[in-house]
Amino acid sequence: MASTSERWPVPVDERALATASRGRRWYALLLGTRPRQALTKNLLVLTAPALGGQLLSDAAVVPGTLVAFVAFVTLSSAVYLVNDVRDVELDRCHPTKSRRPIASGALRVPFALGGAMVLAAGGLGLALWWSPALAVVLLTYVLVQAAYCTHLKHVPGVDMVTVVSGFVLRVVAGGVAAAVEVSVPFVVVVGLAALFMVAGKRYSEMWMLGAAAGTRSSLARYSLRSLRVVWALSGAFAVVGYAVAATGLAPLGSAAAAWAIVSVPLFAAGMARYAQHVRLGRAGSPERVVYGDWILQVLGALWLAPLVAAVVLA
Repeated sequence: MASTSERWPVPVDERALATASRGRRWYALLLGTRPRQALTKNLLVLTAPALGGQLLSDAAVVPGTLVAFVAFVTLSSAVYLVNDVRDVELDRCHPTKSRRPIASGALRVPFALGGAMVLAAGGLGLALWWSPALAVVLLTYVLVQAAYCTHLKHVPGVDMVTVVSGFVLRVVAGGVAAAVEVSVPFVVVVGLAALFMVAGKRYSEMWMLGAAAGTRSSLARYSLRSLRVVWALSGAFAVVGYAVAATGLAPLGSAAAAWAIVSVPLFAAGMARYAQHVRLGRAGSPERVVYGDWILQVLGALWLAPLVAAVVLA
């Protein structure tokens, strides 16, 4: 066995250490942008041209739709970074959020803010390059999110409505970028479904952690009963609104209308399945619910199949 003098000191490759450190820093930045959330939520950008049928039949709308999608992914990633910087102390009180890169210390604040500035400039620049109207929608999103991060997230009721507006603006951005009409009934359904998920998230956080856990200041001014009423009613109205929107997708009696109607109970089943997670306080992270529940995924696929058929035949 080698003596201590033979084994120590070991030469240190400073360049390799620096490279590894830079690699971890960039990886932490990537995780800080919450790629799974950003990609999943921003699929809503595709819905306006998809439900209108243009995305499947008119190649001319594809570039604008993709530009809006990329721009929103980039911009929302920047918002996540800024939000996590502002909420770093609150996140450290949360059992899950404390593992986020900024809260855990894996990502330093100056580097996170620098990355956010680059991403925001890139997203807005891409939108402006494509269309001033698209840039206005994304700038509105930025202003709303800035107000949310600085003040509105602490105001009960207003905090949920502000989050819901982000989902609605994604739908509008897709329609504006592709120059297609945005269905008002569909926007209403998106807003109600988003409120259902946001209220369910607040309900789950309060159920699991309590209002005084220090993870979200607005929770202290909610009650489990009020949040339950909000998520239950918004979920029910979302199902009713979807049924109305589906029946108006095509003339009654046509094959497209038949497929659209078939999708209604499947949509309701998916909402009911998600509501089970909310009721048990397990919907604090909506993306984990969606990615972790295979039954919900199957219901989503079964719902999407007749809806696509209805859009193609309409």
